[in-house]
Amino acid sequence: MTGVLRLDLHLHSTYSPDSRLRLAEAVERLAPTGLNGFALTDHNTVAGHSSLRALAEQYPQYRFLPGMEVSTHEGHLLAFGIAEVPPLRRPVAETVEWVEAHGGVAVPAHPARHAHGIGRRVASELRVPALETHNGHNLAVANARAARIAAERSLGATGGSDAHDAGGVGRGFTEFPAGVDRLEDLLDAIRRKATRSGGVSLGYGEMARLAVRTVARRARRGFRAI
Repeated sequence: MTGVLRLDLHLHSTYSPDSRLRLAEAVERLAPTGLNGFALTDHNTVAGHSSLRALAEQYPQYRFLPGMEVSTHEGHLLAFGIAEVPPLRRPVAETVEWVEAHGGVAVPAHPARHAHGIGRRVASELRVPALETHNGHNLAVANARAARIAAERSLGATGGSDAHDAGGVGRGFTEFPAGVDRLEDLLDAIRRKATRSGGVSLGYGEMARLAVRTVARRARRGFRAI
């Protein structure tokens, strides 16, 4: 594949306890949203990675990045390119080191979001190559805060929809430079701070509706933390 790649680097499937999105539905949304693929970042599991490999064989025109959204002590961390689950709910700096030691790349998810973000203080100090500066389930102000921290630290930027259903796919994306194609190339581009983010933020009305759905989903799983 040549030219700039645009991937949604934050997407949850039915392997996450709070998502209704089937992987086949996510693939169907790629062409309409102008995406070239996505990263599968289910909560604290790699159970969907074998299905992701099958998709890669079935749809060679797209790129699929194995990942995970890891629950750390301070908040959620996106981990790309790892094949097993790291120790959960450990200090985020320790988890970043684990991910890197296992050949992956770690990027804090929605760092300026009140719920599940690591917070601006930690984001301003944590040793990572990039921050998620656009999350499709964030208000614009939270994305702007993350982008400001990344710019102040000269870090890279990633973006993702944080989709939990088909309608959310493509609300956030990451652009990779031309010539980047293979999995290791994608990971290296993040490490080199060579990616850009973009997409659509939530409006306040959308945020209110999302909050209602989120509470309903939490109730269905017995309010167990993710």
